[in-house]
Amino acid sequence: MDFFQILKNDINSKARLGIINTAHGPVKTPAFLPIGTRGSVKAVTSEELRFWGAEMILANTYHLWMRPGDALINKAGGLHKFMGWDGPIFTDSGGYQVYSLGEKITESTSERKPTLKKITEKGVEFRNELDGALHVLSPEESIQIQSNLGSDIAVVLDDVPGLPATKTRLESSLELTLKWAERAKKQFEKITPESVNPGQKLFGVVQGGDREYLRKKSVRALQKIGFDGYGIGGLAIGAVADDPEIMYRVIDFTVPYLEDDKPRHLLGVGYPEQIIKSIALGMDTFDCVIPTRNARHGELFINQKNGNGAGYAALKILNKQYAEDFTPIDNTCSCYGCRHHNRAYLRHLFMSGEPLGIRLATMHNLRFYLDFMEKVRRSIEFESFSELLALYQ
Repeated sequence: MDFFQILKNDINSKARLGIINTAHGPVKTPAFLPIGTRGSVKAVTSEELRFWGAEMILANTYHLWMRPGDALINKAGGLHKFMGWDGPIFTDSGGYQVYSLGEKITESTSERKPTLKKITEKGVEFRNELDGALHVLSPEESIQIQSNLGSDIAVVLDDVPGLPATKTRLESSLELTLKWAERAKKQFEKITPESVNPGQKLFGVVQGGDREYLRKKSVRALQKIGFDGYGIGGLAIGAVADDPEIMYRVIDFTVPYLEDDKPRHLLGVGYPEQIIKSIALGMDTFDCVIPTRNARHGELFINQKNGNGAGYAALKILNKQYAEDFTPIDNTCSCYGCRHHNRAYLRHLFMSGEPLGIRLATMHNLRFYLDFMEKVRRSIEFESFSELLALYQ
């Protein structure tokens, strides 16, 4: 069976309906991957995720390496068994966390210091945020960690340049990313037969900032090395986060260089309108902390046209206007919170610091995202994708 199968192409866009066949089961695409950073999707159980329609989740290589350690997880039989999730798992390389470390500081010692030390051809040297210990994350180490975790899809380590960036920075970053990709592929081929999941697949990461000639160069080099699929990187940070039009433009000129028969994952994106517009440009899978992170801050996504082209509304439950609002969170949603509780009660939970408030909001937002992706898939299947897309223009 092919790793990726295209079932249907949209007639008015580059959107496509497909299936990714992994060692732990199929994943219908387009798909959203809930984030299980440390082996847990915050505030919910694996059983609940399955019930809501999640088929693949994303776990974080860097954080699991730091705690509890990939060796311990491997000893447990791999991440699937360790966390009690029998479906597909996608692991990132740790590259984004490396980028983030450059902006963070740690108080693990009496002296405040940056956690990121330096990036060289060897890898990334940094200090552990937990205790300040010095580590080096190399392309080979990233692959070894992901092999120990036993994920279904692993990703090569890449250098992540934020935008805006100079031509020199983008070119040197891409050169380093491609060298790392080649080394990662060699390591992957060397250890895969011994992995806890010998069916693991490997994705290369397309970098190059906002320059088409660099994105093209990146794709061509990755194709020569040979990967099972691609992650499109660098489009969820820096200036792109404030101006998604940059992201759409980069996707639009990058996708035509990619093979049609391999899946395309947009790393770290995003809001529903960003996801559906990226699907129209040819992307297949997505991951983002937005549904869980925003839930923890009292923001819930509801099915209500709000006139700003988003196709939904963001309800900020901490606002005083909801103190005596006894209506359901979302009349169109069938999640537990919407069926059993009202907005006033949810606001009370947040104002009182009750953990149930965060749990109910998280459950709702994840259900919203997963239902949204089901709507997208059905619209492609029944040739109404253009009508759904129009709600987000």
